[in-house]
Amino acid sequence: MSNVPADLKYARSHEWVREHSDGTVEVGISDHAQHALGDLVFVEVPAVGRTLQQGEAFAVVESVKAASDVYAPVAGTVVAVNEALGKTPEAINQDPYGAGWIMRLKPAGALAAAELLNADTYTTLADAG
Repeated sequence: MSNVPADLKYARSHEWVREHSDGTVEVGISDHAQHALGDLVFVEVPAVGRTLQQGEAFAVVESVKAASDVYAPVAGTVVAVNEALGKTPEAINQDPYGAGWIMRLKPAGALAAAELLNADTYTTLADAG
């Protein structure tokens, strides 16, 4: 069973969202997703300032098994990226909800409009997949 922190929101495409008090959100891939991918060897992060639509691919993660797109769980503008992933992509495997974050963005609208899942609903989805 995957680690699914209750304080985060989740997209059906296996990204997580953490709200910050300054109105930004942090985004990464779930523990379930990193397990499915296997050992990550490369991460391509988006450019700061890039505007994303909900559901748009914003990053690529490559493992020894495959390369996969990572999708924006909410629309917004990228305000920070985790540059450390360029040298240590395995941080996503080791700490997907901490050191393995991929980007921070300023949402374009209310998160409620993004139809994100709570931890219980996401756990049910991930276990069924």
